[in-house]
Amino acid sequence: MPYEPPPELASLSLSEIAELVHAQKLPPVEQWEPEETGDSEMQINADGSWLHQGSPINRPAMVRAFSTLLRREPDGSFVLVTPYQKLGIIVEDAPFVAVQMESEGQGKDRKLAFRLNTDHLVMADADHPLRFPADSDAPQPYLTVRGGLEAVLARPVYYELAEYALDDNLDPFGLWSNGAFFPIELPA
Repeated sequence: MPYEPPPELASLSLSEIAELVHAQKLPPVEQWEPEETGDSEMQINADGSWLHQGSPINRPAMVRAFSTLLRREPDGSFVLVTPYQKLGIIVEDAPFVAVQMESEGQGKDRKLAFRLNTDHLVMADADHPLRFPADSDAPQPYLTVRGGLEAVLARPVYYELAEYALDDNLDPFGLWSNGAFFPIELPA
């Protein structure tokens, strides 16, 4: 059966996006502890591109399928896991990139939804927080996707998010989404 990506976020209401998020089915990778381990010879670059033995994986359906098998281990490493095998994978930054965002409401009533480079949808909330590390020269926000896996926000998405934060002008500075507040530390 061919893969059909979800509709464009701009054509959906946030409640419709929330329904799609809820309907997403992912394998229970956190429950699998296979005995066979090894190296996948795969890497996810900081720009979200996937490589196998140094060559790009150009089929989006393959990347999407592999991304559903991705898990973060307690030691911080990443693996691709099935019930029978667990293979290490190198991740340069975050395994996902948030490439699109939709916002509804303002201030405490704001709701934010993100589309990842794998077409998965994530609503920012208490279980999927945004974080804004202040320890780098160029601020780079992240969104928790699942099980310790994060998405880095693509630069245009980050700029759009920053505009919302500036428009809301909250004290302390930050953003709300789905009832959760995410503080943004301003540079000194």
